[in-house]
Amino acid sequence: MIMDTLKEFAMAALGAQEMVKQFVEDLVKKGELSESQGMKMVKEWSERIGKTGSELSSNMTETISSILEKMNLATKDDVEKLSKKVNSLSARLSVLEGTHDEQKKP
Repeated sequence: MIMDTLKEFAMAALGAQEMVKQFVEDLVKKGELSESQGMKMVKEWSERIGKTGSELSSNMTETISSILEKMNLATKDDVEKLSKKVNSLSARLSVLEGTHDEQKKP
């Protein structure tokens, strides 16, 4: 769901850049802008759109992280730490069980 939203945003940003480019090309054709002015305007708008996209992506990442934190879900690091601890305890238990079995044998 989140990835779909990000994809939609990326497509919208690309569409917006194409719309700006087409708009400026029309102005150049009508003689209302020179080619150099048009190229400059397209560049400026593309940079603004890109900057806005980066800011939105950053904000979405922060928001998602905040939501996941509030959900109190285990992180990958948490799961790895627990796995190591379980493995360590299993090894210790095996050693203790082995020692205990040896004590039973006379």
